[in-house]
Amino acid sequence: MTSRTERILIIDANEQARSDLSRYLEARGFYVTGFPDVSAARSLFEDSIPDVIFADLPPEAIRELSKRLDEADSFTPIVACTCSESSAEIVQALRAGAADVVLKPCNDDKGALDDVIGKLFDRVRVNRLNQLYRQELEEANRELRTGIAELRADQNAGRKVQLKMLPDHELRLSGLQVDHLIKPSLYLSGDFLDYFRITEDKVLVYIADVSGHGASSAFVTVLLKNLTNRLQRNMRRQSSDDILYPERFLERINSELLDTGLGKHVTVFVGIISISTRTLSYAVGAHFPMPILSFEGGETRFLEGSGLPVGLFEAPEWEVYEVKLDKPFRLLLFSDGILEVIPAKSLDEKEKTLLELVSGDSHTIASLSDALGLGKISELPDDIAIVSVTDTIDGSDNTSST
Repeated sequence: MTSRTERILIIDANEQARSDLSRYLEARGFYVTGFPDVSAARSLFEDSIPDVIFADLPPEAIRELSKRLDEADSFTPIVACTCSESSAEIVQALRAGAADVVLKPCNDDKGALDDVIGKLFDRVRVNRLNQLYRQELEEANRELRTGIAELRADQNAGRKVQLKMLPDHELRLSGLQVDHLIKPSLYLSGDFLDYFRITEDKVLVYIADVSGHGASSAFVTVLLKNLTNRLQRNMRRQSSDDILYPERFLERINSELLDTGLGKHVTVFVGIISISTRTLSYAVGAHFPMPILSFEGGETRFLEGSGLPVGLFEAPEWEVYEVKLDKPFRLLLFSDGILEVIPAKSLDEKEKTLLELVSGDSHTIASLSDALGLGKISELPDDIAIVSVTDTIDGSDNTSST
């Protein structure tokens, strides 16, 4: 194994677990140091802050560690290691400042662990070397510049294809007005969204975030668009009604992703709004943050729900949730890139800020974009996608179109 320069710190009181994970990471070529607690690792922080930290610590300890890294102006992701499969405890760790969570023994699921490591080091490199890359591009030789220009041309062409796959803006569907915003961090986006009428009474809306970046992730968005087109066609031909059921919609995506062999998975939220029954039925494929639902003159809140990611497991099952829409409403769907541009340190604070923005004046895509300054950000840390669904059934405009 070729030696690497990336440094990983393991903080775990369990010596056996620490040793097993250390051996696995060292076999992957990383420079690894392990300590039983934060205090024992203090000298390492003073000498050289690691690139990534794997830590089996309670949420408060993770919060303190995250705060300490922020004070040192170090972009060092923390991976929380836990034996618990409780979604509540996992969310607590993320809200405390962890960038990701893995189940112990961490190296049992090597594919998942490698995916976490790859994703985190991509973020570390982007954040720490972005400025350096811009300088190096100016000094690059002609061959490199030509190669980059060709790559940009290819990606621009791919971007145009992606834009053509998106639905129309301010589309009216059976008394609903639906709009969207999508801003890629690179040329090609791993975020995707769509909305359309599946019957005279039902409108489907979904938002998806493909793992990773680049051409392979963008290819999955093409697969999603192709699948939804086929499911709609099957519905018209009466050969399949999978598209009428959120859980079966996710099952079809899951099956096709596994068949591609790309090694990609997707987080998805899919909802079906029934006009006649005034209900929203939905399924969650590990999507985060959850959509925000607000009622006219009433509460504004995150929808509840959880579920497995799409494209990882052979026979997963998803629960279907239902919400009554007995008042004029607005539904906002987001990809997780929205949290990256909110100036707050912890996930909990970011969620609260987003909810406050939507509850206040920033309840439309345009006003939310202005409040977050999305138009002024030249380089986004992650793709951002937003879908807004506004109920106009009880308003003055009850027109509908496809």
